[in-house]
Amino acid sequence: MTTPDIAARRALVACAALVVGTLTLTACGGDASADNDGKGGDSPKTSTAKIAISAKDGSTGASINATGVKVSDGKLTGVKMTVAGSGQAVPGAISADGHTWKPARQLERGTKYEINATAKDSDGRPAAANAIFTTVSPANSFIGTYTPDNGATVGVGMPVSFTFDKSITDKKAVQSHITVNTSSGQQVVGHWFGDRRLDFRPQEYWKAGSKVTMNIDLDGVQGAQGVYGVQKKSVSFTVGRSQVSTVDVNTQTMTVVRDGQTLKSVPISAGSPEHTTYNGQMVISEKFTQTRMNGSTVGFGGEYDIPDVPHAMRLTSSGTFIHGNYWYNKGNPPFGRTGTSHGCVGLADVQGAQGATSAKWFYDNSLIGDVVIVKNSPDTTVAPDNGLNGWNMSWSAWTAGSAV
Repeated sequence: MTTPDIAARRALVACAALVVGTLTLTACGGDASADNDGKGGDSPKTSTAKIAISAKDGSTGASINATGVKVSDGKLTGVKMTVAGSGQAVPGAISADGHTWKPARQLERGTKYEINATAKDSDGRPAAANAIFTTVSPANSFIGTYTPDNGATVGVGMPVSFTFDKSITDKKAVQSHITVNTSSGQQVVGHWFGDRRLDFRPQEYWKAGSKVTMNIDLDGVQGAQGVYGVQKKSVSFTVGRSQVSTVDVNTQTMTVVRDGQTLKSVPISAGSPEHTTYNGQMVISEKFTQTRMNGSTVGFGGEYDIPDVPHAMRLTSSGTFIHGNYWYNKGNPPFGRTGTSHGCVGLADVQGAQGATSAKWFYDNSLIGDVVIVKNSPDTTVAPDNGLNGWNMSWSAWTAGSAV
């Protein structure tokens, strides 16, 4: 028989055992969540910073414009980009917020590059990423040479004109990624001349003083099978005052009208009966204080080769200019009486392009994009694609040549 004291001692031992068991379970629970240093807390974490390089490692055909580095949940601490193999550094800059890096200039086509990037998250834990890639090759890409240039001031007749270095088969895709807008609100429509040239213009000449902006978003756009665009930029130019000059072959005079007011009537010498001047609206596309004119380059054999033609302004790609003439045969009637040129419009001038002549005055008062209209010539009307002369096409024909 158990005495009361013995029973009490057994109860205390049982309670102590339960307490020890409870303490042991508590201690085991603490060990399960302890760090390697035994101090408790979560297990070690990797950096939360996530680095993304736009060009995938090992890729080919990468963009020459959009390549860059971004980081989320952290900030970039360093980016090194080099030409693979040579080690030549590609300059670039990390943004002020530390989230992006971009090259300082457009990359080269068909070139292998390497990028190594590092970053840290908000707790200072590091992350790294790298990639080796090759940009799109010249054989698999196309570019468009365009006019006018960014920041230019041009005449009211200046179209936006693109010439592509490869034939475009998907004209809709390409044209839809080039938009041209003007502050005047004029509708601007594109027209294809063949498969390599795309011009834009409004129905009437640009409004004087307006600003025109073209947005080129061709990077990655497929223009033909296996051929992609690489350009991405915005270009703006200003339309200056309105100047339209009319050459009347019957009277051998040119009347210069600016903003609706006649500035001057200038005697000229148009094409001879054997070498007539085109009729039509022609746009000044180039200006040269002096230039060489060799008849053999435009189908006239050795009839002339003048090394220093003064005050020359191109009207057609086939070789029509309005220019100064210092070699005019003194035995001929004076300027304003008869046409003696090989199809150009000649103005009285002196050798060296230094005199106060009609040619110098017109040159000094003309802009790229000004319009020169020739009328009453026995020749045909200039072709719309011979120079920047799409104004010689009706608006219905112009819009019919649009791919969008």
